[in-house]
Amino acid sequence: MITELGHFCLILAFVVAIVQMVVPMIGASKRWPGWMAVAEPAATAQLLLTAAAFGALTYAFVTSDFSLRLVAMNSHSAKPMLYKISGVWGNHEGSMLLWVLIVTIFGAFAAWFGGGLPPSLKARVLSVQAAIAVAFFAFILFTSNPFLRLSVPPFDGEDLNPLLQDPGLAFHPPFLYLGYVGLSMAFSFAVAALIEGRVDAAWGRWVRPWTLAAWIFLTIGIALGSWWAYYELGWGGFWFWDPVENASFMPWLLAAALLHSAIVVEKREALKSWTILLAILAFGFSLTGTFIVRSGLLTSVHAFANDPERGVFILGILALFTGGALTLFAARASAMEARGVFSVVSRESALLVNNILLAVACFVVFFGTLWPIIAEMFFDRKLSVGPPYFNAAFTPFMVILGLILPVGAMLPWKRGRLGRTAWSLRYVFVLCLALAGLVWVMQTGNSLLGPVGLLLGAWIVSGALFDLWSRTGRAGGAGKRLGRLLRLPRADWGKMVAHSGLGITMFAIAGLTAWEVEDIRVTQLNEPFDVGGFTLTLERVERVRGPNYFSTMGFVRLEKNGRKLTVLRPEKREYPVAKMPTTEAAIDYRFLRDVYVVIGDRQDDGGWTMRTYIKPLANWIWGGCILMALGGALSLSDRRFRVAAGARKAPKQGVPAE
Repeated sequence: MITELGHFCLILAFVVAIVQMVVPMIGASKRWPGWMAVAEPAATAQLLLTAAAFGALTYAFVTSDFSLRLVAMNSHSAKPMLYKISGVWGNHEGSMLLWVLIVTIFGAFAAWFGGGLPPSLKARVLSVQAAIAVAFFAFILFTSNPFLRLSVPPFDGEDLNPLLQDPGLAFHPPFLYLGYVGLSMAFSFAVAALIEGRVDAAWGRWVRPWTLAAWIFLTIGIALGSWWAYYELGWGGFWFWDPVENASFMPWLLAAALLHSAIVVEKREALKSWTILLAILAFGFSLTGTFIVRSGLLTSVHAFANDPERGVFILGILALFTGGALTLFAARASAMEARGVFSVVSRESALLVNNILLAVACFVVFFGTLWPIIAEMFFDRKLSVGPPYFNAAFTPFMVILGLILPVGAMLPWKRGRLGRTAWSLRYVFVLCLALAGLVWVMQTGNSLLGPVGLLLGAWIVSGALFDLWSRTGRAGGAGKRLGRLLRLPRADWGKMVAHSGLGITMFAIAGLTAWEVEDIRVTQLNEPFDVGGFTLTLERVERVRGPNYFSTMGFVRLEKNGRKLTVLRPEKREYPVAKMPTTEAAIDYRFLRDVYVVIGDRQDDGGWTMRTYIKPLANWIWGGCILMALGGALSLSDRRFRVAAGARKAPKQGVPAE
């Protein structure tokens, strides 16, 4: 009964979304307040109905209702509760229901907190957002219905993919979808502005919080996915330039560019057309990622390899929204005349260079991801584009971005002096150069990657700190400046924290790549061996039974200088229901390094294959990502960037409230 109710709520939500798509748009065109007002209750009703449908599906998974086809194919009665819940979105149909739920969440939030928006713009934004929901409701109901019943329910289910039975993968998809789908709000604002033919500073302020929220969630989602790949897949890496990894990374790059471009629109009313285009492309790449993951066009360890017919449907959605928005952009771009004029040396120019670097880097990744398909379709050649291409083609853009970031962030608006700004950072640069030189002297070998990575990371971090300190002015002593520092807006603190996180991540990636130690061998029980200054001993191997798997678990004693640090327990798990093995790495996490151990198969001589990695600064990668997300959250909490804050200021300035 609950399942049928969930299906009925999904159909009703589809109908409400159609009403929300049509009525407010007509009302905005005709200036009919009553029709425009339909958008708000419709957005709320759409959210409640979709949440009810999602709740019904979750209930079916939690109670192991194997009469539901989706539950029978993706769950098992012996599975831990966390993975029963995460199984709701650990499949194609459930993940699409989560997708459309998030679309309705963002639409409802825009309805609830968009009181400062002009009525016509708000109606059009909610109408476009509903149109996106309509497309995905249709996709779910007509091709991917999660509520299909089985005439003869099985005694038990087929279990969830064992690779997805992990805490990191339980939380990774919701955060990633919040980022993917969150960009739909920026898209809706862009299309609504094109229809109205007006983009101004207020529009830039309205669109920034939504883009920033999406970017924060996308950052967290990508970091969780990278961390999962690091400790779960057993190959020792954190990023492989996998097509699905690239599918989330491309909209992240464009969202970062959009954030900075919207600042120029808000502050100077310049780069209007470019900002609109970025908003369209950012969501377009989110849809592209959805197509890549679900069409079966590209293979990946964590893709939904579904039938091509569903891929064609998603391709149609991509063509409709991205193509339609770009067509509208071509027709209306001339109406968005920029008012702000700025010189070549200015913060506007620096932000424009930032945008160009991020956008070009995104298209470099896009080209490398799709080139194997293009080569096979048009040239009948099977090619593989892997990390060597991406590392060589992508890295230079990030290096240039890191070099100009501290200087560009300190340039004044409209017109500045490059030499003066660069000279103010001379002590920061000398400090960074000294740190890089120290590392160069201390490290073994002749690789420049580590010192250069430290130079770049320290340059970004110290530049961000100096920029924050410079905002306190020069008057007064250190105590007064410190007081002013603590009273700076949260957006300034958020900018510093986010840029520092980027610098730390860059340095950590360079340091890990340059100084990692790898060892692969066959080791006998109780036979010590040394790797990178550590001594490891495989003491025993046991057969262990888990909730829904069997495990071959090794016990590895880790020592340094004769002192025992810990006992690591690498595993090889076998899931009898899914008939699929997984590798569980054992990691000794420390502030400056990880010791990473993977156990392999037993050999004929009684020994065991073991892979050991010493990974310096590995945790700094995700620590930097956390700082970037935290910086975004600090900026998002700044009341100046909330539309309502501007509305509250109006009466205090003597302007009558409307």
